[in-house]
Formats: sequence, C-alpha cells, structure tokens
Amino acid sequence: MQNKKLSFKEKYIGDKQFYRTLLVLVLPIVIQQFITNFVSLLDNLMVGRLGTLPMSSVSIVNQLIFVFNLAVFGGLSGASIFGTQFFGVSDFKGMRDTFRFKMYFSIVTSALAIGLFIFCGEDLVLLFLENEKNTAEEIAATIDYAMKYLRVSLVGLLPFAIVQAYAGTLRECGQTVIPMVGGSIAIGVNLVFNYILIYGKFGFPALGVTGAAIATVFARFVELIFVVAVTHKKHTQFKFIEGAYRGFSVPLNLVKRIAITGTPLLVNEVLWSLGQTFINRNYSIRGITVIAATNITSTAWNLFCVIMFAMGSAVSIVVGQKLGAGDTEGAIDSDRKLVFFSIISHVLIAILLIISAPFIPMMYNVEPEVKELATKMLTAAAVLLPVNAFNHIAYFSIRSGGKTLVTFLLDAVYTWCVPALVSLLLCYFTSLDIIIIYACTQFCDVLKVLISYPLLHSGFWAKCVISDVSNK
Repeated sequence: MQNKKLSFKEKYIGDKQFYRTLLVLVLPIVIQQFITNFVSLLDNLMVGRLGTLPMSSVSIVNQLIFVFNLAVFGGLSGASIFGTQFFGVSDFKGMRDTFRFKMYFSIVTSALAIGLFIFCGEDLVLLFLENEKNTAEEIAATIDYAMKYLRVSLVGLLPFAIVQAYAGTLRECGQTVIPMVGGSIAIGVNLVFNYILIYGKFGFPALGVTGAAIATVFARFVELIFVVAVTHKKHTQFKFIEGAYRGFSVPLNLVKRIAITGTPLLVNEVLWSLGQTFINRNYSIRGITVIAATNITSTAWNLFCVIMFAMGSAVSIVVGQKLGAGDTEGAIDSDRKLVFFSIISHVLIAILLIISAPFIPMMYNVEPEVKELATKMLTAAAVLLPVNAFNHIAYFSIRSGGKTLVTFLLDAVYTWCVPALVSLLLCYFTSLDIIIIYACTQFCDVLKVLISYPLLHSGFWAKCVISDVSNK
C-alpha cells in the first residue's frame, strides 16, 4: 500500500546520492565495455579488410566460443549471487569459499570446452555452411580460415575464465575499476597486435586470421596477469583473497546451495547462447553474405549496448547487497529506479543507433549487398533496444534474489520456444526476405516483456539467499 502513496518522482527517480552511487559502479563498467566493444569493432574491421570469407569464418568461430563464454558466465553467476550477499554482511570467509568454487568451475569448464573444440570443431563450423547458396570452394576456404583461428583461440579460454572469477568477485565488493583497467590494457594490446600480426607490420609476417587469434590470446594473458597481481597486492582491501590458496576446500553446504541456485543459471546461459547460435545458424542458410551482415550487426549492436550490460551488473551489486543485508524494501525500491533509468536511457541510445545504422557498414570491405543487409538489421535492432534493456535488467533483478529457475524459464526456455522456433520456421518454410525474418525474430522480445513485467512488479524475487550459510 505504501508504494501507491508515492509520487511518480519518488517512485521512479532517485536522489543525487542514488545516482552518484550508480555512477561510481556503472561508469568503470561502461568504460571497459565501451572500449572492449569499440576495439572489437575495430578488430572486426581489420579482419573484414581481408574479405567476406575470412570475416565470416571468424564470426562463426566467435559464435561457438560465445557459448563457452556464456557457460562460464552462467556458472559463475550462481556463485556471485552468494558472493554479493556475503559481502553485504561482511562475511569474507563466505566470499573466499565462493571464490574457490569459481576457480574450480573455471578450470573444469575450460578443459571440457577445449576438448570439445579439438575433436568436434570442424563439424561445428560446417553446420553454418551447409546450404545450396555456398559453393564448394567457399565452404572449403571458410573452414580453413575458421580452423586456423579456432586452434589458436583455444589457448585463451582458460585465462579468460580465471579472469572472470577474479573480476566477478571484485565487482561483488563494489570494485569495478580494477577489472576496467585490466580489460582496457588487454584490448589495447589486442588492437596493437592485431594490426601487427594480421597485416604483417614492423617486420612480422602477415598471418591474417591466425594473427588475429594470436593477438586475442596474448591479450587474455596480459589481462590475467594484471588482475591477479593487483588483487593479491591489495589483499588487505580485498580480504576474500587472503588465504584463498592456503587450502582448497569449499564447505559442502555452500557447494550444494550454489549448485541448487546456480545450475539453472548455468543451464540457462548454455541453452540461451546455443539458442542465439541456432538462430544465427538459421539465418546462415540464406548465404555467406547473411553471415557477414549479422556479424557486422552484432558487433555494432554490442557497442551501443554497453550501458545496458553495465546496468545488469549494477542491479546485481546494488540489489544483491541490499538483499544480503536484509533490506528487502530498499532492494525493490532501488531496482524500480534502475529499471526506469535503463529504459529512458535506451530510448535515446536507440535513436542514435538508427541515425548511425547507414554509416557503420560503410567502414567494411564487403559487398554492397552485405552493407545493405547490415543497415536494415541494425535499424530493426535499434527499434527494439528499449525492450531489450527492460528484459535484460528484469533478468538480473529476478536473479539477484536467487530465483534462478524463473530466469531459466524466462530466458533459455523462452528463447528456444519463441524466437528460435520463429527463425526456424520462417527461414526454412517461407520465402520471406531475410530482413523480415530478422525483424520478426527480434520482435519476439516484446512478448517477453508482457511475461516478465508482472513477475518483476510483484517483488516475489526479493529474497536473501545466505541466511543459513553465512558465518555472520
């Protein structure tokens, strides 16, 4: 009843301190992700200068590695729910045990992914190329490029996963600057060595897509060394790391709780990323030009979504810490204001993307057909950007209270039952233009809003999950 008495401003707009806190949390993440995605765009442009086939091959491999990245994210996210709430009550032993769990998960997941890609990599790449529009020569060349890129990229999987374990735990402490600096250094290294190794500058051989992979792997190790070194150097500030490697045990009760809470997240991220890959695979039956266009679209779209991604992290930190401290009402109030801020900001960003859409593909050395397709895809994606922003923050809000089964149903299950099915039916059983198919698939997210809004509004998700495992 109390909420009904609040004015619009009191309900949806925070005070100056609220936005100062948000700025401190979000700005480093925005900067890191903007630089990351901007350099990814430049990286894409560099590979794109080699031609449509090399760019398409790298795009296919990155979609496969994207599944691994999301599996790591999903597995660590379940533990992060506990880590954030442990920090909210200053339970550093709980954080330390959670960190150890993350390290075990990172190592095991990396080993499994490397084995899968070694033995099945070529077959997975081929799934994107089996259609009548691609010639035998195009398929053979694309597979050759893709496997050269993939074999080198495998070396970077483990350092990527370990960095996520460290960076995620630092963010649970409210420390977003160190991961930002580490990521910024890494992408700077990646950009420089991309230029040197792809094109053969300063006496180095021109390695093409192999050079791009080497640069990425080198950057992964640079980021790992920086983040680990700074975290351990500041061990008095980040108490979770003190004694983290003096023992390797994790309380069985905590493992069970993380497994129960986190398994739906892990399965969700794997199935959701597979769903997105499946959708892109459906698009790919319309030809290699479509693969190139979707690659340009996704790379540019990520650049315009840095605030959206950062807002997800902000919800996890702000709402999670309040829930851990037992402030349920404050968690719901903060979440409502974060949702409102995210939607409004992404209306403005969507307008900017629509204006920019015709110019972004012009930077690529690809066929006019690819440029036209990418422009139309970017415009369609921009229209639905505020919708995506709401769905993204709703996911992190519900997840922060440990309602991971609900997020699994809203995210992975929904993806496979609606947009994945729509793309499959339209691509295989209609002669509709790929732009119409792409727009229809994107529009499916509107239905998701109609489902997630009542759940978010009810506040059922706002629960403390550490009450029976905290040492406080």
